[in-house]
Amino acid sequence: MLPAAAALSVPAVKDRHWLGLSNTDWFWVCVVAAIVHQAYVWLAWRSQLGWQAFTRVFGPNDFAAYCAVFFPLLAARPLLIFVVAWVDRESLALPEWIAIVCGSLLLVPALATGYSIQRYSGWARAAGADHFREAYRRMPLVKQGAFRWTDNAMYTLAFSGLWSIAFLLQSRLALVAAIFQHGYIWAHYLATEKPDMNLLYSRNDA
Repeated sequence: MLPAAAALSVPAVKDRHWLGLSNTDWFWVCVVAAIVHQAYVWLAWRSQLGWQAFTRVFGPNDFAAYCAVFFPLLAARPLLIFVVAWVDRESLALPEWIAIVCGSLLLVPALATGYSIQRYSGWARAAGADHFREAYRRMPLVKQGAFRWTDNAMYTLAFSGLWSIAFLLQSRLALVAAIFQHGYIWAHYLATEKPDMNLLYSRNDA
């Protein structure tokens, strides 16, 4: 996915800067931040599953210690997309009305998913609390709100918010970064989360 992202990001106008970094530099900060976030989750989940690493080090504060890194990295993803879009704004060259319509339509499912997580499942569960606490593994699947449309609303719908930012500011680099992040989160699901869930919930059934 990285070679594809690199190819799609070229050519880019490089005469816009913010804090000493060009729009291309910010694009790569955004991409690398997403990789760091998902690598951290992979390492944390697998080390906790296999060796109870966070519990051994942090005791009853294991999940809090994990979240202290997880949530800032999560918040950085839309923030950095916005920074890329702002520095690279108007590079997509779409008619303004098309950009506004696309951005607005993509924002709706993202906001609906955020609201559904807050109201029905909770952010702790979304962060992977079932890797740390058995009580979360015994909770039923959420079927309200955005989760009525798809069981995996967080990855299917929430990431459309990144696309929305790119369209609203008409940034080609932000759109490429959003596409990369959306594809990359599904790589995380297939390679990390799905096998983890199979293991966790087979243990729970046993």
